[in-house]
Amino acid sequence: MKVNVLIPDELVKEVQSLSNAKNITEAMIVAMNSYVAHEKLKAMGERIGKKPLKFKFTAQDIRDLNRL
Repeated sequence: MKVNVLIPDELVKEVQSLSNAKNITEAMIVAMNSYVAHEKLKAMGERIGKKPLKFKFTAQDIRDLNRL
């Protein structure tokens, strides 16, 4: 997809430098993928916070199962 956007030069240069991207397109792809991954992790953390994981077995139960 072709998109025209106005992004400050310094921000683009910093993203390119931090991502070790060869060009601006690659830098923007890396930055957007990173942002999407961050937001998904944040949403997952919020869901887990609302409904924490409950474990069926204790550590000792698992050790006992592994010894069978």
